[in-house]
Amino acid sequence: MPVITKISVQKHNKERYSIFTDIGRGEEYAFSVDEDVLIKHNLKKGMELDDFSVTEMLFQDDIRKAYNTAINYLAHRMRSEAEVRDHLTKKEIADPVIKEAIHKLHEFKFLNDEEFANAFVRTQLNTTDKGAGVIKMELKNKGVSAELISKAIEEVSFGEQLEKAIKLSEKYAQKNNKDSSKILKQKIEQMLQRKGYSFALIRAALDETQVEKEEDDEMDALRVQGEKLHNKYSKLPKREYRQKLKMALYRKGFPMEMIDEFISEKENEE
Repeated sequence: MPVITKISVQKHNKERYSIFTDIGRGEEYAFSVDEDVLIKHNLKKGMELDDFSVTEMLFQDDIRKAYNTAINYLAHRMRSEAEVRDHLTKKEIADPVIKEAIHKLHEFKFLNDEEFANAFVRTQLNTTDKGAGVIKMELKNKGVSAELISKAIEEVSFGEQLEKAIKLSEKYAQKNNKDSSKILKQKIEQMLQRKGYSFALIRAALDETQVEKEEDDEMDALRVQGEKLHNKYSKLPKREYRQKLKMALYRKGFPMEMIDEFISEKENEE
């Protein structure tokens, strides 16, 4: 059996040790292990090694390396178990080794999907304009269970989400104040849907947002849109011009009586 002849600290990693053995033909490098594995197996000069003990040591060393890789990955931010598992898989680490490393991470409380889900939801709500629907999908993509996702989302009050939805609606309404009231409402609904807000929240947010314009403001918005369309169609024959201008403004959500008023204004300018 091989006998350990020398144990030396590796030059570029002081926590790993190179093991040298002699099987009857002189000292040779055999393998390297992490400091924890060295201590656990009480490796020392003169010790005889059998195949089983070497295999066990190398397996434990692989677990330790996988564990350290995961710790470095977790150092940047909290992650779900599935994210860590995927990261280790991409490093071409064997499944049995990953399983043991994940167990060790749970044991030392570096992994906890419930805490991760709660922290993720709170961070997304505090730092982004995402609604619960988008946040749920992102957590699902990170491998968090449906039960933990629902539990984390339930911690966020309807009022808290509504406040954010109202702010988004008001900001969007101010930015797009040249749209008709009808189109503006549709755009706000679509925007909030994309961001993951529920229909109940969208309805409540719209009730609190000034979407419907005063008649004069609606007419001003129509004139802005109408001038662009007038320039586009003004070279057409009069009848075709009226039809295209009328239909284009109607599709933009303006009432027909206001459209007729605008067309009369343009014709009176001639």
